[in-house]
Amino acid sequence: MDVKVIAGETGYEEVTKLFGTPENIEETSVGDFADFSERQITIGFRNDIAFNLRSFNQELQGIHYQEVIDRLGEPGEIKFFKDTEYDQIILIYQVNAGFQLKWILDKPTNKEPNPTLHHISVVALEPSTTLPEKIESMSLDEKIGQMIFAGVEGTEPNKLAEQLIQGYKVGGIIFNSENITDSSKTLAYLNALKAKNSFNKVPLFFGIDQEGGRISKLPGNLIDIPSNLEVGKKNDPTFSFELGAILGKLVKAYGFNIDFAPVLDVNSNPKNPVIGDRSFANNPNLVSELGVATMKGIQSVNIIPTIKHFPGHGDTSVDSHLELPTVDKSIEELEELELIPFKKAINEGAEMVMVAHILLPKIDQDFPSSMSRVIMTDILRKKLGYDGIIITDDMTMDAIAGNYDIGSAAVKSVVAGSDIIMVAHDYEKIVKVISALKEAVEQGEIQEERINDSVTRILQIKEKYKMKDTQVEQVNTNALRRELGQVLESQ
Repeated sequence: MDVKVIAGETGYEEVTKLFGTPENIEETSVGDFADFSERQITIGFRNDIAFNLRSFNQELQGIHYQEVIDRLGEPGEIKFFKDTEYDQIILIYQVNAGFQLKWILDKPTNKEPNPTLHHISVVALEPSTTLPEKIESMSLDEKIGQMIFAGVEGTEPNKLAEQLIQGYKVGGIIFNSENITDSSKTLAYLNALKAKNSFNKVPLFFGIDQEGGRISKLPGNLIDIPSNLEVGKKNDPTFSFELGAILGKLVKAYGFNIDFAPVLDVNSNPKNPVIGDRSFANNPNLVSELGVATMKGIQSVNIIPTIKHFPGHGDTSVDSHLELPTVDKSIEELEELELIPFKKAINEGAEMVMVAHILLPKIDQDFPSSMSRVIMTDILRKKLGYDGIIITDDMTMDAIAGNYDIGSAAVKSVVAGSDIIMVAHDYEKIVKVISALKEAVEQGEIQEERINDSVTRILQIKEKYKMKDTQVEQVNTNALRRELGQVLESQ
């Protein structure tokens, strides 16, 4: 049997080069199983690495139950499997610490005490390592990579994207408008990037801004999603939850696992050029109720929501994409308005908070919020009790890149308390940030224990959401449109 696949080592991309596209892929709780009928094999993938090789070769099916026992002795473990189609016995032999050999047959009965083999399975066992042990096994480059959310160029993979994933081992990829054309091409791009990550230890975050309203980036001629302001006027938490679930299903359908939504900014300044109808209302209690409902809707379909833009972008008069906004408020004033929705969301289980680029001189006169220890550590972590991931807004926005060296800004941000640095554009800027963080650790400006704290939070949420670099075969845009339409028509 000429099968050139090694359990625990061979990646999905290499398998498809050998065997072509699988006839079918079944997603299960333990992995994704791809059928290659012509080869008489099924291969299970976890994090895009083959871990379970099943052979249905007809020659094997002439082997009987008693013959297995006679040749191999009593198995170390016996399990049983039964569904509407099968009633089977599984004889498990421990080959070594890393592999099991399983013989799967029909369950012996009085009528047929010596059934024939259905298939054999070689299984690569996952080492039972704790999270601290996983982090201990990672290089500094791998750790810093996990703390980078990078943008890529174009609408298909290129050498720079490959280098970010395989060379710099970035932990997350954001898709911007420039990366998105039609559904099939966008999906192919994501799948290709996942395949590039197949030999890395940790699956990738894939994020997109899919808020609804004018910030809706997914392709496919989907039905227009109402803006948060329109949702706020309905003032129906159930509708907000259902819309959040739809937002989550949309991003999930394309292979993303993070939605950079909902916006929890209170639209208190009617002259705000960047928030406006992205906010639910100018009432912090309404923003809290609807924002938390949307957040929980996104979470309900196993997608990570990101509440933004802490500590509140609603009272700014300039766009942080273009310049650094200033909000002349004290902590007491923030507590009376801007912080109310964030506090509510944190108490209700927020897991990722995006920090804005805003200067609040009455709180920190030296650094904007995305570089401020007072904002991120003293207020967000200590005062509000938040223990999840802190991610910055895009550091290439002119609020930062136009006023600071981006490498130094990233170092300052991590020292101040952020876990992930977003660099959504420009390969050279991404590399500069990575190099600056590594140099800061090597020179003692950032302690590696501080890096470990962030990587722990990142790996915890990737494990919680059972994240895998799973390929998505196709997007059923018609089904998505129907489901979205049903939610909208219910109002």
